[in-house]
Amino acid sequence: MKPQFIVATKKIIKGREFVMIPREEYEDMLSLRNVMPRAKLTLAQKKDLEQARKAYRRGEYMTLKELEHELGISHSKPSA
Repeated sequence: MKPQFIVATKKIIKGREFVMIPREEYEDMLSLRNVMPRAKLTLAQKKDLEQARKAYRRGEYMTLKELEHELGISHSKPSA
């Protein structure tokens, strides 16, 4: 079977991130929209979220490993 390629041009994605998933997974995701309602944010929450997104874009965040290290959480397996 010949490999198939899909080309996503800049015009299609318009500078946004682009994710491709199998149709079945996409349909499963769409079905969850009816099960899980969207959260309604207050104006203060929307402002907080925007500030958090800006901080993230500036690289102001901590990885899970960094947080665990700072909190002294270890996931090492106990020796037998």
